[in-house]
Amino acid sequence: MRETAAAQDLLGHANGAETRDRDNKEDKTVIETAFGLRSAFTAPHRLATKAGADVLESGGSAIEAMVAAAATIAVVYPHMNGIGGDGFWLIKRPGAAPVGIFACGQAAGLATPDWYARQGFETALPSRGGLAALTVPGTIGGWGQALSLLDAPRPLADLLAPAIRYAAEGVAVTRNQSQTTREKLDGLADVPGFANAFLTAGHVPESGTPLRQTALAATLSRLAEVGLDDFYAGDLAATHARFLEASGSPLRGDDFAGYAARQVTPLTIRIRQGTLYNMIPPTQGMAALGILGTFDRLGVTQAETFAHWHGLVESTKQAFLIRNAELGDERSMRQPAQDFLTDAELDRMAAAVDMTRAAPWPHAPVPGDTIWMGAADAEGTVVSFIQSVFWEFGSGLVCPDTGVFFQNRGAGFSLKPGPNQLAPGKHPFHTLIPGMAELKDGRVFSYGTMGGEGQPQTQAAVFSRYAMFGQPLQQAVSAPRWLLGKTWGDSTDSLKIEANADPDLVQSLRDAGHDIELMEPFSSLAGHAGGVVRHADGRTEAASDPRSDGVSFAE
Repeated sequence: MRETAAAQDLLGHANGAETRDRDNKEDKTVIETAFGLRSAFTAPHRLATKAGADVLESGGSAIEAMVAAAATIAVVYPHMNGIGGDGFWLIKRPGAAPVGIFACGQAAGLATPDWYARQGFETALPSRGGLAALTVPGTIGGWGQALSLLDAPRPLADLLAPAIRYAAEGVAVTRNQSQTTREKLDGLADVPGFANAFLTAGHVPESGTPLRQTALAATLSRLAEVGLDDFYAGDLAATHARFLEASGSPLRGDDFAGYAARQVTPLTIRIRQGTLYNMIPPTQGMAALGILGTFDRLGVTQAETFAHWHGLVESTKQAFLIRNAELGDERSMRQPAQDFLTDAELDRMAAAVDMTRAAPWPHAPVPGDTIWMGAADAEGTVVSFIQSVFWEFGSGLVCPDTGVFFQNRGAGFSLKPGPNQLAPGKHPFHTLIPGMAELKDGRVFSYGTMGGEGQPQTQAAVFSRYAMFGQPLQQAVSAPRWLLGKTWGDSTDSLKIEANADPDLVQSLRDAGHDIELMEPFSSLAGHAGGVVRHADGRTEAASDPRSDGVSFAE
């Protein structure tokens, strides 16, 4: 694969940042926004940024760059995503309104509460193994749908070449992957295929250990040769259907054949800074927009103050109350999600916020892990993209013939009546939300993060800092963050704040009644965020999260 000068600089910058991190975590705060005059890209792994940057530097589009990066990051960051998961896109092309691509797989035709009750699951769905792999992986269909927007897209062989190379020749395991594997091993070690794919002689690989995925390399090579449809209606689909049935999954060949990604109209709101967009249900896009629409009405004028943090946390509570009660497959909801984002509804939520006291907060957690990436090209197209297998390594189930491991997104279904109750062909509630905004001065801002429950909260932090209060983009991403709600293994619904936050600010939040726990600075629990901006005159900006293994690029 060709390495451009910019890509070589990219890798050097990332390696330098890793060295500084080992020496002193606080050095992470010195990373600066990347500025360019033509294009930009950001991803939570430097090799994914490199793949996208190479496409952009050679004159490719943001859509092509994102497909190359999506394939690459599925190989090099497998604990956070893979081609056995789902994906969502927001794409803004010059002179056109943003469009969404809904690449979410449906539940298997056999997947009913009664079917799972016969397998011994009457109150909750399994989260690991074959029974947890109950929805069709949708992300590859989304790649194809995105490329169909282009008149003459580059050959798949070119776009998938970096991913094929890294899968065949190997990549170094990141510290984040090693740590995550160790933390989640108890639930994964005995899942068929997992140990052979992601352990080294039965042990957790240390950071720097080579990870080779030769079966996945062959799968990606086949897709490059015969086309992406093979994943749903060809030999790959048949191989996966046989393997999944033998592993106890309800998925069958007809489920793969019946899947199709589709273009959708994003949810939207208008606030003082411009027009914001996010994804339709069953994602929590409505909550992300509801938080910012509510906060905009609170009249906060200064960042990193009590009013800023408290206002966003209380706005989050208002939006999450609706999310938890209402969101699911849009065909099962009592009203369209856009109806929860009217001016009257946002005014109501803002009026319910007490700017002096914290409202009580018990609610159910929504876990998940994911990657978000952003791109802008020289022609003015901007992309916000997110791809996930839900929990770390998804179901953990790995097909030995193809190297594909399957998401456990179906664990997001409920077995109880309601908008998110499991049913054949239904889409589960999704944490995945790509964010985008058209600001009034002509900037297009693509932003997002991984982090399940924290995604809309981190989006609100990054957007408010950059677009509302004028902070530099990298500062908006790097600054201390918070997470309202439970994380895995916790028994509290506390407000978790990174320990490098201003102590006076933390105390003022405590004084207002927030139940606060401190987490380590630059914690992955706070998400792996990023942002890409294209200005009206063609200038670009990009930022990558020091909490991830990524780096940003702009030229």
